[in-house]
Amino acid sequence: MQKLRDIESEFNSIQGLINIKDTDLLLEIGTGTGELALKFSAHCRKVVAIDVSKKMINFAKMKAEGQKKTNIEFYNAGFLTYENYDEPYDVIVTQLALHHLPDYWKMIALRRIYGMLKEGGKFYLRDVVFPSLILDYDSYFNKIINDLRKSAGDKLAEETEIHIREEFSTLDWIMEGLLKNAGFCIESVKCDGFIAGYLCKK
Repeated sequence: MQKLRDIESEFNSIQGLINIKDTDLLLEIGTGTGELALKFSAHCRKVVAIDVSKKMINFAKMKAEGQKKTNIEFYNAGFLTYENYDEPYDVIVTQLALHHLPDYWKMIALRRIYGMLKEGGKFYLRDVVFPSLILDYDSYFNKIINDLRKSAGDKLAEETEIHIREEFSTLDWIMEGLLKNAGFCIESVKCDGFIAGYLCKK
């Protein structure tokens, strides 16, 4: 993932869209090793970061402790299991995680996210979303896999091929429908190949 992701760039892009403030309460869903959550913690009042992997959460906690971060909390939970007993969030962010759920459960997850936001709160979703205007998906997916093989190596190319075949990434018009049906107003959409970013408002 380090070959594909630039955390500094991701943070700057999200900050440019949302303008996270030092009074904001922020939730990151699917935090992984906590890199982005740690970045957020320097710019807002408090970060809650969750992930379904206990190993990831334990590793992220160690990093936060090593950096002496006191305004970040980590929990072993996911889209469908996390319960917020605190005040509603100003900002919720999730990247490259929602595709693990089939569309029905995406809908449930998005409705739960909507319910955890303050009125006027912002939701940023970045995930694998396939464009619906492609006429030849065989050629489209072969190009993605071959380009990844050149830029990131065989292992990531093979994992991406498995992802396309077995996971639950959806088409753009379906994702937009899910977001709107959950109650969100989509403020902006940015597509980069098969990765799409949606800035939404409650």
